[in-house]
Amino acid sequence: MSLKLKNFVAYAFALFFVFSLPCQMLSAQDHVVSTQSLHQALVSSSATRQNNISKIEKFFSSQPAQAALEKTKLNMKQVQQAIPALSNQELAQLARQTDKIQNDFAAGALTNQQLTYIIIALATAVIVILIVKA
Repeated sequence: MSLKLKNFVAYAFALFFVFSLPCQMLSAQDHVVSTQSLHQALVSSSATRQNNISKIEKFFSSQPAQAALEKTKLNMKQVQQAIPALSNQELAQLARQTDKIQNDFAAGALTNQQLTYIIIALATAVIVILIVKA
């Protein structure tokens, strides 16, 4: 038997086998994860991301942060543009840090000078992350 004939017979057998199976066996009846669960996870992830972005933007738009950025001549527009470009993990970490800094400052655990240095470091980190990703 020639190679072409063998290939033809193999393809014919495969087609016969596929078409002889019941349709129920070919379609996926039970999904591992329902579309509703996937949708809910996406909505939750999106809400968490937006909440983190809002926290960070609020922190950098505060008076002490604005003053610190002006002192060092860091471009606030660059920082604002870089924030949404961060990954979910980076956003979550930065949001935790900004929450902690705000709480420490409100409790008097940080001086204005310490807060200024921290803001400069965070803004620089955001810009560096954006540059590295580009």
